Amino acid sequence: MTFTDVRPRSDRKISVIFWVLLAVLATSGWALWTGWGNARFGIFLFVIAGWLVSLCLHEYAHARTALHGGDISVGSKGYLTLNPLKYTHPIYSFVLPVVFLILGGIAMPGGAVYIERGRIQGKWKHSAVSAAGPAVNLAFALVLLLLLGQVGLDTTHVAFFEGLGYLALLQVMAGILNLVPMPGMDGYGIIEPWLSYANRRAFANIAPYGMMILFLLLWNPTINNWFFNTVIFGILSHFGDSSTFAYYGMGSFQILNFHLGGIFGN
Repeated sequence: MTFTDVRPRSDRKISVIFWVLLAVLATSGWALWTGWGNARFGIFLFVIAGWLVSLCLHEYAHARTALHGGDISVGSKGYLTLNPLKYTHPIYSFVLPVVFLILGGIAMPGGAVYIERGRIQGKWKHSAVSAAGPAVNLAFALVLLLLLGQVGLDTTHVAFFEGLGYLALLQVMAGILNLVPMPGMDGYGIIEPWLSYANRRAFANIAPYGMMILFLLLWNPTINNWFFNTVIFGILSHFGDSSTFAYYGMGSFQILNFHLGGIFGN
């Protein structure tokens, strides 16, 4: 008689770091829901924790899709453990996105899982690997927006829903920005397998700077106003009072950033 080992494989066991992020998200969410502590700090903590959780899921989706596409090396690299320290470039995947969020309110996850593309056969599979990350952000956003769409403004848990609204806004933004066909972004990764070899080589020189180029473009007031007011808030306006919650949640988040900047600046 033989027995099958049903214990989770070590290369797919959820990391302690991810559980800690979930605990911070849940605790800060509870504090906002019950009105315990400072609401602005609670929103800040809730949004940062939720953003980091979504970054982990974003990278996990890339790795998991690559695994099913033929790249079995993602397991040994630790990409399936949801541990951000296992990624190829933690700076690009986590530090810079958090800095972008705090400084400019721009949600821009960076791709930092090394996929051995030679193991994956077929253009559609390559495109699917790139599309998996932003698909997670958009799915996350849809769940939050559907929930917020059922909530009226007359609520006793305003701070909680403001944090939820701003987190939903960030997920919408992350999904859209990552789908921009800029070299270095997932949107370009989706179409790259279908380009000629000469074009792929030419665009490869831009890829290391793609995320920074998008960030600088969004610093332009005209582009920034159009993107936020027309695109992002335009989408949120279709889900009840989501845009209102997101607006006030963003205000609380940015006000706290200003005060923290003043404290540490002194």
